[in-house]
Amino acid sequence: MFSLFSNHATKKLNKSYEEKLTKAICAQKKGDISAFSIFTEEALSIRQKIQALEKPAKSLP
Repeated sequence: MFSLFSNHATKKLNKSYEEKLTKAICAQKKGDISAFSIFTEEALSIRQKIQALEKPAKSLP
């Protein structure tokens, strides 16, 4: 039952992760390296949350 909520949260986080990466790439292309590093750091933080949510789900049989 809880995997349903986790799946929804993971999808939402994946979308946010992809948006942050897209913003980071756009900032890099514009030459704004400080914004690039901020967006990249936020994306990595989101990715860690995704991995934390996926880890318990994979350990169940």
